[in-house]
Amino acid sequence: MNALKNKVQLIGNLGQDPEVVNLDNGNKLAKFSIATNETYRNTKGEKVTDTQWHNIVVWGKLAEVVEKFLNKGSEVAVEGKLIHRSYETKEGEKRFVSEIKCNELLMLGKQ
Repeated sequence: MNALKNKVQLIGNLGQDPEVVNLDNGNKLAKFSIATNETYRNTKGEKVTDTQWHNIVVWGKLAEVVEKFLNKGSEVAVEGKLIHRSYETKEGEKRFVSEIKCNELLMLGKQ
């Protein structure tokens, strides 16, 4: 059950082409965001679509797959864990980031 303590599964579409970084140690890092949509009817009976954006981080061989096959609009299923981190801007402001560290990726739809 430990694997279920911090597990995220999402299906969505990429909002832009992935950003891929080649690190000095030879490792690869890919970052992209995906949109998930939920549609419901409000109290007036109107159809409403709620879109949520999720930041995804992919490392290593899986980042190579992302670089080669994914682009803006691609539909993917991702599985990973939720990571929260903070950093300081050049102006000294503290910023907080939430992202999903992807360990499994499935390409859906047309490629």
